[in-house]
Amino acid sequence: MLSLLHIENIAVIERADISFDQGFNVLTGETGAGKSIVIDAISAILGERAYRDMIRTGTDKASVRAVFTGVPELPWFADNGVEYDPETVISREVHLDGKNVCRVNGSLVSVTILRKLGIQLINIHGQHDSASLFDEDNHLAFLDAFGDNENLRLDYSEKFEAVSRLRREIDRMTMDEGEKLRRMETLKYQIAEIEKAELEPGEDDALEQRRKILQNAEKLSNGMDSAVECLYGGDDSDGAAGLLAEAERALSRIARFSDSFSELHDRVADLMYQVQDVAEGVRDARDELSYSADELEQIESRLDVIHRLRRKYGVTCEDILAYLAKSKQELDDIEFADDHLERLKGKLQKAEKTAWAAALALRESRQAAAQALSQRILKELAQLDMPRVQFRCEFRELDLTANGADAVAFYMSANAGEALKPMSKVASGGELARIMLAMKNVLAEKDQVATLIFDEVDTGVSGRAAQKVAEKLRSVAAHKQVLCVTHLPQLAALANTHLLIAKSEQGGRTYTTVTPLDREGRKKELARIIGGTNITETTLKSAEEMLRS
Repeated sequence: MLSLLHIENIAVIERADISFDQGFNVLTGETGAGKSIVIDAISAILGERAYRDMIRTGTDKASVRAVFTGVPELPWFADNGVEYDPETVISREVHLDGKNVCRVNGSLVSVTILRKLGIQLINIHGQHDSASLFDEDNHLAFLDAFGDNENLRLDYSEKFEAVSRLRREIDRMTMDEGEKLRRMETLKYQIAEIEKAELEPGEDDALEQRRKILQNAEKLSNGMDSAVECLYGGDDSDGAAGLLAEAERALSRIARFSDSFSELHDRVADLMYQVQDVAEGVRDARDELSYSADELEQIESRLDVIHRLRRKYGVTCEDILAYLAKSKQELDDIEFADDHLERLKGKLQKAEKTAWAAALALRESRQAAAQALSQRILKELAQLDMPRVQFRCEFRELDLTANGADAVAFYMSANAGEALKPMSKVASGGELARIMLAMKNVLAEKDQVATLIFDEVDTGVSGRAAQKVAEKLRSVAAHKQVLCVTHLPQLAALANTHLLIAKSEQGGRTYTTVTPLDREGRKKELARIIGGTNITETTLKSAEEMLRS
């Protein structure tokens, strides 16, 4: 769970340390006090997008640090080379120059890698989250998540990919006679052109290396001559090899008088042998150095041929030869296309049969999951004071697609006697909030995320419905940590931990503070939510009564 959040220089929050507890945590405050900034800070440490605009005016960076306790040993840690610790610390800095610095337990990670961890630690549900739930393109994924269909989907995906691969191959092989003849002529010309060149792998590199030697032959020859003279000596010098030989003989005569002289003799002897080996190598290289203008001309001509082929078929000789092999295979496929097509169609028929078996198994599991999902959502909605709601997963059978052979849409009726319609078309604002809460609660049961955040999901809810929403969130908080930003006194009254977000001005600057409330503080804040800034004895009594109940 999220235990501690440290914020520095994010918008109007100069510095804040916020402690969260298990169970139901509520954040309240006046509109504009900075409640959304706290959610933005949490989003930042989860790897969501962070903007330079969030940096407090007059500072060059914003930072947020979070401590999570009781974190399970997720595969993410080993996969990304980060030390596992059940008390995981995540930090992130956002700089004015756009640079982001993210760390997990002290290890640097990218924002993308951080996001993969974040979704396993916290789920944030905002008031605009209903868009994804009510988008029919997402309903199949929601149903599969609820039905634990991942293995069935993976099995189907492998089989569907085999079908798609065969279909692409058949499409590639299927062409009219005119197109077939044109393609065959092109391939034959290209094959003949490449074969005529009689290329060898690595030939281009070897020729360019030889050309470089021939172009610099005079320099090489002069350099070799100088090296040989330096090593073997000439008219005016003895050379390094001869001098070392003399030194070795001189030291050999005194080596027996002292171990230190013996050691010096051995070292000089090693040098002498090495220099003699090098000298012989240099001399041999000089003697083998041969060049002619004819050879250079032949190499230039050969490289010109290779260069023309490179422009058409590949960067290296290996690439050109690979293109040749590919072209020969394609020509062979076209020439024997009819036989090949028959074989492919036979394979496709078998692959489609296998894919359909996997699709039907997935459909059967989805239909069972749809029944269970409908019952669970109806039960949740009844607890949220919507007992007359009808909900159903509508199936439409399709041909084989990447997601199976089904399309699924969630239909509902919010009132008795009304026909079921797509969810987005039948619910009011308050009903949408409760429907979303019901669905999120049902789907959250299937994941291992320990913390759920609800950002003003109670919008449009009041009275008895608000009380039901509050009780449902409190119920969810019995097995998961819940953080809720709210304007409803019913929700705030049921909190285990109540945090007040308040804004003030000092020296012409705006500051936001986050304060945990004791019982007396909670009573005053509930009275403010109930009656506004004019807190009376009546609103205080109402607040006290809500806390007692």
